[in-house]
Amino acid sequence: MGRTADYTNERCSVAATLEVVGDPWTLLILRDAFAGVKRFEQWQERLGVARNVLAARLKTLVAHGVMETRRYSERPPRHEYWLTHKGLALSPVLLTMAEWGDRHIYGRDKSPNMFRHKTCGCAFHPVLACEACGDVVQLRDLERTMQEDSLLTVGEALEASKIAAE
Repeated sequence: MGRTADYTNERCSVAATLEVVGDPWTLLILRDAFAGVKRFEQWQERLGVARNVLAARLKTLVAHGVMETRRYSERPPRHEYWLTHKGLALSPVLLTMAEWGDRHIYGRDKSPNMFRHKTCGCAFHPVLACEACGDVVQLRDLERTMQEDSLLTVGEALEASKIAAE
């Protein structure tokens, strides 16, 4: 499938995320899904990705429960791809990546796209906040601790997740 790395033996949440969404094209497929794209032909037209690559990426997203298929035509049988709750939970990742690109590649005032907060009307720039106290968090405010009782590899965790979903 064109994979450049195998993270299944790692013990790391970043590696686990990359195992699901780290393939080339996958994040752009998700970007377009958040923009309302649901059909194979729409992705192919927007991205210019080869049909076999697109099919493989969509199959992987469905297999991991990030997207689900819904039939929209019986003859011929055709499906749309919809983000699941698990897929929708990736929105902060994509928003943060877009913000990084705006700041460090384009420059905020030259960004190709802008997000606007509908409630207040201002430009939206994501920040990380603590779920417990609401404080905005910087990297310097965090400390990393290893969970001693969590010894699953990425592969084992993905398999357990798959079994739990069934």
